[in-house]
Amino acid sequence: MPIVAHSSLPTFAELAAAGEDVLDVEAARHADIRELHVGLLNMMPDAALHVTEQQFVRLVGHANRIVQVYVHPFTVPGLVRSDAARAHIERYYTPFEQLREEGLDALIVSGANVSNPRLDEEAFWAPLLEVIDWASDNVTSILCSCLATHALLQYLHGIHRRPLQSKRWGVFPHRNRAPGHPLLHGINTRFDVPHSRWNEVTSAQLEGAGLQVLIESTEGDLHLATSADGIRMVFMQGHPEYDTVSLLKEYKREVGRYADGELDELPPLPQNYLFGAAARGAHRHLEAVAEARHTGRPAPAFPEDELADGLDNTWADTAKAVFANWLGLVYRLTDVERGVAFMPGVDPDDPLGLRVQPPDTQLRTITTDR
Repeated sequence: MPIVAHSSLPTFAELAAAGEDVLDVEAARHADIRELHVGLLNMMPDAALHVTEQQFVRLVGHANRIVQVYVHPFTVPGLVRSDAARAHIERYYTPFEQLREEGLDALIVSGANVSNPRLDEEAFWAPLLEVIDWASDNVTSILCSCLATHALLQYLHGIHRRPLQSKRWGVFPHRNRAPGHPLLHGINTRFDVPHSRWNEVTSAQLEGAGLQVLIESTEGDLHLATSADGIRMVFMQGHPEYDTVSLLKEYKREVGRYADGELDELPPLPQNYLFGAAARGAHRHLEAVAEARHTGRPAPAFPEDELADGLDNTWADTAKAVFANWLGLVYRLTDVERGVAFMPGVDPDDPLGLRVQPPDTQLRTITTDR
């Protein structure tokens, strides 16, 4: 949260000019500490439905220690669900129609599994677009993850994802390309991000459509971008919400598929994820699984606990910082009244003032408007 410039100490003005969060006294006196209402459109399959809830709710909670955030999970029709998953949704999720009536300040859209080469042939396509069309006019900011990013870039900008020759799977080094952007305030210049996908959109595609690329891997692989205004749409291609063991559980599933004969080849290790004793243990297990399949014996149990002990998390702190910046911007831009996307005086087409001000004054302006 911002520091209050309660005296003429030059440091306050100098920090504000450098883009730090500094609030003048008059604005601080009129600040209204209120709750935020964040929707979580969860389109993940049954096996990942609950863990996706946990990951995003935890990330939102860890990113904020002052504002009370209400997270409202919901979903859309067109997704295959088991009876148990439908019961969970009916009991704990809020219908979209109710959220549309009550209003949201921000929206997170998860990824999803697809079964068609064309995203617009998926059964959830039309219901997803109904949500996005409403949120585009009534929500301060929409943050999309992985498949949702691919879907909305196609719908909003005609950008089609491209298949990869092999799965982009593992933890990869990334670089902060826009350190002056408010979403990236205070984060490291280099850090890691997990990825797990068979398709990609590229920085060149987004920049050709006038979008802002903020983070990409050191190899040029896109992770984070925004709409031209810098905040209304936030696109993530990686998975900063992942737990330390998320990729390990995906790897366990793939090894199990090989052991059951669903895959013809042993799955590779996720890149830059298992090191030292953990990597050696994973290779030993793969050899034992391959031998068991060759001889017809039962496969040995996956050594999940043993491998988990050797894992490092090199992305969570950066993820928390970006989400904290995102929630902070939403809080300062959205109206006090729930369901009203912007406070008076904020231009919905340029809420951060990026088109009319030099970069070193952008954040100062949005923190002193209240």
